[in-house]
Amino acid sequence: MKTKLTLKMMLVLMILSLLPAMVMAQDGGTATPDPLGGATEFAKADERTSVKLMLDWTPNTNHTGFYVAQALGYYDEANLDVEIIEPVDTLVEAALDAGIVEFGVGFQDFTTYALVDGSEVISVAAIIQHNTSAFATIAANHPVDGPADLAALTYGGFSQPDLENAILARLLECNGATWDDSHYVDIGYSDPIELMNAERVDFSWIFYGWQGIQAQVDGTELDAVMFQDYLDCVPDYYTPILLTTQTMIDEQPDVVAAFVQATARGYAYAIENPDAAAQILLDAVPELDADLVTQSAEWLANQYMADAPRWGQQNAEVWQGFTDFLIENGIIEGPFDTSSVFTNDFLPGTVAE
Repeated sequence: MKTKLTLKMMLVLMILSLLPAMVMAQDGGTATPDPLGGATEFAKADERTSVKLMLDWTPNTNHTGFYVAQALGYYDEANLDVEIIEPVDTLVEAALDAGIVEFGVGFQDFTTYALVDGSEVISVAAIIQHNTSAFATIAANHPVDGPADLAALTYGGFSQPDLENAILARLLECNGATWDDSHYVDIGYSDPIELMNAERVDFSWIFYGWQGIQAQVDGTELDAVMFQDYLDCVPDYYTPILLTTQTMIDEQPDVVAAFVQATARGYAYAIENPDAAAQILLDAVPELDADLVTQSAEWLANQYMADAPRWGQQNAEVWQGFTDFLIENGIIEGPFDTSSVFTNDFLPGTVAE
């Protein structure tokens, strides 16, 4: 009798422990969404197809999902042979429009410039849900508590002065300060942290998930003004994004669906298994720093999907909001309607729009 009572009590306790999660799932509460939108079956190309994916930069943890999908056979299961290539002298949008590659990694801001100039590229997934970049200083040299502290400092920019100065001006104005664009110094694609350590510039724009983590690994303390903390000043935007072309969507929708959904499986694995995903990236690109990749993968695991209902989801407000910011600051000519420059149609599963 004692044994039966104990088992019954265990069953009751188990049910009670599950009730909060069950209620949250039914009520749409804080239960964690599925990165794959509940999908259990995934698209396949109608016939075996070879495609090329062009990265935006050298391989890093932003790209982990692609390497996972390759290593774990998700692309193979999708009836695809995928070649991952690095950019050389061609912007990814130009390579897509020229038919050199079928898929590419871009950024919403640069892609918008190309779209305004007549490109036919289409964004089919947000690789990271929110802007994880930051303006950063070496804390020991220039301690910063917020945007206003940047006003008197020299900025090392990456050859986009119109965009960078506009963002700095809006960010500082929003926080009671004024940006003087004479403080802008073009450093191109030099390592900003190296230049800050050498005190050639005081602050620069970094991707925190890579360069910020690299600084931590190297023992360099940064003070970072994260874009995510000031979205009431500068609109959020997707960076990076997965791109294809309207021609691909029109002529080979099965291939687009197969590639996007296999890639989504790769990022879902990276979200749920960051250490294992990091090792897959290291196996593919062994010259990368193992500590950097591992720590970056753990940090990005919470950023790839963040608060979205599934990995890759995009919304019109983000696309139009940042595009309007570009128009307001004279960086592109407007009006420009972004409703047709992205799609969620190829992502796996379903979510409420």
